[in-house]
Amino acid sequence: MTAEITAAIERLLLEKQYYSLRALLSQMNEADIAAVFSEVTEDSLPLLFRLLPKDLAADTFALMDTDNQELLINGFSDNELKEVFDELYVDDAADIVEEMPANVVKRILKNTDPKMRHIINEILKYPEDSAGSLMTTDYISLRPDMTVTDAIKRIRRTISEAETVYTCYVTDDSRYLLGYLSVKNLLLAEPNDKICDIMEKTIICVHTLDDKEDVAKNMTKYDFVTMPVVDDERRLVGIVTFDDAIDVIQDEVTEDIERMAAISPIEESYFKTSDFNHARKRIMWLLILMLSAAITGLILTQYEEAFGAVTELVYFIPMLMSVGGNCGSQSSTMIIRGMSVDEIKLRDFFRVVFTEFRISLIISIILAAVNGVRIWLMQGDIKIAAVVSMSIIGIVILSQLIGCALPMAAKKCRLDPAVMAAPLITTIVDAASILIYFSIATHFYNL
Repeated sequence: MTAEITAAIERLLLEKQYYSLRALLSQMNEADIAAVFSEVTEDSLPLLFRLLPKDLAADTFALMDTDNQELLINGFSDNELKEVFDELYVDDAADIVEEMPANVVKRILKNTDPKMRHIINEILKYPEDSAGSLMTTDYISLRPDMTVTDAIKRIRRTISEAETVYTCYVTDDSRYLLGYLSVKNLLLAEPNDKICDIMEKTIICVHTLDDKEDVAKNMTKYDFVTMPVVDDERRLVGIVTFDDAIDVIQDEVTEDIERMAAISPIEESYFKTSDFNHARKRIMWLLILMLSAAITGLILTQYEEAFGAVTELVYFIPMLMSVGGNCGSQSSTMIIRGMSVDEIKLRDFFRVVFTEFRISLIISIILAAVNGVRIWLMQGDIKIAAVVSMSIIGIVILSQLIGCALPMAAKKCRLDPAVMAAPLITTIVDAASILIYFSIATHFYNL
């Protein structure tokens, strides 16, 4: 659909049908417009953006990629820049400022409202991975002595400034968080009911310095649309909205996938990252894994005599190493996923190990039986079949135990469990597989 709309927009631009363009864009969602704007030429972008209605332009601008935002800012007059940023929610404005070069930031702050400028500066003071950096100050607060009628009047007066109105927070004159309630509760209450009588007093909140990943997890746990953020004195300083929490979860999942593939996390998107930076993010782990794989080669050299005596043993090395690596990767993936959603905790270590041991027994017996029968039927050598089958049982059990234990050990050492993922576990399991295989083989063949 994006390609079709982009083509239609480019045709209307070429024909200079600006009224039709404005009508088309006005009917679209801001996320779709931002997607289309990422496909049009740089020359067309400023003109298309200026065709958008004021409110829609600000919402679209917040969703555009950083390069297009910078392009537009550089083409804006001071008055246009002020108009756009005055319409933005403060957390979106802070995110944009954080991504821009210093000269652009200076111009943005110069042309924003003094109140917004102050709030943006306050948000940018918080650590990058904290709740404070994620929050917005555009929320609705009520007083406990208000009636429902007074509260609804206040919401109507301030609704245009709030990012969300579903949840309202109750504070005293010092902004101390007393409770919260939803608009649904307000509508169901009697007009003269006091807010302090109908509000929810069991407060779940986060601190400004809490890790933003923990904030996102708590919002998922409690099914919150917004999460209140408080300071050391439990004063309400902002809220985190669900759309920002989703972004955090997506970023964390991306980072875990990169770590599991032995790649250092990349801040920019794939195409915006230079070839050199792509290589730099990958090379260190590749060097480590390459050098550690040399251990497997050293182990193989210790069994040269076994190769010479029973050459058939060599044929099954790739298959056994593959089985071990795959089992270890499956186990580590399940454990890392379980820890990331707090289903598995460090105190569950022995329970996890015992579970993986039982699973590995079932898997290894099935794999050993199938492989043993295959080798016996195809090669007619019951001894080789027995050696390979017994090796599979030992390799599968060991690899799954390694796959579950290493991520949990990393967590205990305050490292990212994803670091102990597929590539590293595969390298360790490869060496262990060779040791198990040739230990059994040398015993069977008296080598």
